[in-house]
Amino acid sequence: MTEINHENASSQVTANEALKWLIEGNRRYVAGQSAPTDLSSSRRSELRTHGQYPFAVVLTCSDSRVPPEHIFNQGLGDLFVVRVAGNVVDDVALGSIEYGVEHLGSPLLLVMGHDYCGAVKATVDGGEAPGSIAAIVERIKPTVDLVKQTGAAGNELYRKVEDQNILAVIRTIQASPIIKHLTEHKQLTIVGGKYHLDSGEVTFIEI
Repeated sequence: MTEINHENASSQVTANEALKWLIEGNRRYVAGQSAPTDLSSSRRSELRTHGQYPFAVVLTCSDSRVPPEHIFNQGLGDLFVVRVAGNVVDDVALGSIEYGVEHLGSPLLLVMGHDYCGAVKATVDGGEAPGSIAAIVERIKPTVDLVKQTGAAGNELYRKVEDQNILAVIRTIQASPIIKHLTEHKQLTIVGGKYHLDSGEVTFIEI
């Protein structure tokens, strides 16, 4: 295995190249052949001195089983990661995304959900959500209501809500003036993805 070197990754990297790196990294991860990443003091010093140029922004769930750097076999400085339970987006998460794509120049934004998502299950199952957990549930609930109208039930309902929640979050992000400007000027590409806990594979969703 050869070591992955993305230290020159910046806005000069195309979205297609960035997506290719994610796909190739995930294939290595699934195959149990992840290449070593540079976690050395010299790499940390380089990033401190020269700044960060992540080639992709990843919005995903806070679930401890869904670590993007491992899933995509990437190292320090490669990904700008925003993690929120249920991979939902509020003003703070959106601001973080905008910073990654506008200020840091990342050409690719991946919104990644996963199967067996606890936030989705809690929303589908209903009941009272304590404390600020309710804020997460409220963001997923409109998607649950829409999917229920299709007649989906049981495990199919959970899986469909997971998929549709990814698309709903993307639509919310696309409404941002900063995001809209970057996508219209071909400076940003947005993709959806879903991580499968059993296989470790990420499947990408057409938007």
